[in-house]
Amino acid sequence: MLIIKKGEKDSIDKVLKQYKRKCRETQLLKDIRSRKEFVKPSEAKRKQKQKAIYQQKQNKQF
Repeated sequence: MLIIKKGEKDSIDKVLKQYKRKCRETQLLKDIRSRKEFVKPSEAKRKQKQKAIYQQKQNKQF
C-alpha cells in the first residue's frame, strides 16, 4: 500500500501527481495485473526468452 503524506501547503494536484509517480516507480499496477490469472512457470520463461530475442533483434538493426 502506498502512503503519501500531505503537507499543509500541498495542493491536491501535487499530492495526486506524487501518488501517480510512486505507482509508476513501484510497478504496483503491473503486479496487480500479472496476478489476475495464473501463468505457468514454463510459459513465463518462454515469454521472457521471446522478449529477449525480440529486443536483441531490435538492437542489431540500429
